[in-house]
Amino acid sequence: MPNTIYFADNLEVLHSLSTESVNLIYIDPPFNTGKSQTRTQIRTEENSNGDRTGFQGKRYQTIKIGSKGYNDLFDDYLAFLEPRLIEAYRILKPDGSLYFHIDYREVHYCKILLDQIFGRESFLNEIIWAYDYGARTKKKWPPKHDNILWYAKDPNQYTFNVEDIERIPYMAPGLVGPEKAARGKLPTDTWWHTIVATNGKEKTGYPTQKPVGVLRRIIMASSNPGDVVMDFFAGSGTTGEVCLELGRSFILVDNNPQAIEVMKERFANCELIQWFENVK
Repeated sequence: MPNTIYFADNLEVLHSLSTESVNLIYIDPPFNTGKSQTRTQIRTEENSNGDRTGFQGKRYQTIKIGSKGYNDLFDDYLAFLEPRLIEAYRILKPDGSLYFHIDYREVHYCKILLDQIFGRESFLNEIIWAYDYGARTKKKWPPKHDNILWYAKDPNQYTFNVEDIERIPYMAPGLVGPEKAARGKLPTDTWWHTIVATNGKEKTGYPTQKPVGVLRRIIMASSNPGDVVMDFFAGSGTTGEVCLELGRSFILVDNNPQAIEVMKERFANCELIQWFENVK
């Protein structure tokens, strides 16, 4: 299947796909924060009267380039998700998996909905992606993690390539011996991984961009080379980038023009992509 990106309503695209045609689905839907999610892009120029102080006391002026964003508010969030998740279950292959990325505000309600669609026995893990970046509220414990719910279509038959998962360092390598220390240990269901750095090479400017490292771990573990991976809340297209790296085919969907703009720039040098608009 060729790599495909749709600028369309994801429910319409899901309806158009064949039953049991996708090996892995990862989605990072809007978190229903009730806010407009924006990311302002800036650059700085050296200016003796600027608004920033840099290395060795040099002054810089901040220049706003633009901003990207979307409204993250739904009157009935679960009613919005339910038909899309029902379709996700239908199109998954018998040994396929769904990774559902959400945060603490909605995760409990979403799990109940997913239990109803996939079955409670198909729930395999709640992965905690923990990071330590950004402002810290003083009104409560600062929330610094996201939740990723992993469901297998068939809890007795699913892809999990444990030998392909990258290892992480032992906290006390001297206690396990040189051989184990050199190999590292398997990650648990708590993943410590930085967010996309403000000035990092990955940065696209899209407000909800997720790190390549998080998607790489999911796709390596729960799919095989040549498999079809779908992300129908594609955003900045990180899922597609990782699939290109790992030899998987992908289907990406988003109805935000700014997401499509970011993905066109991100995949500008990739000729093996089909683009479709307004699928019905």
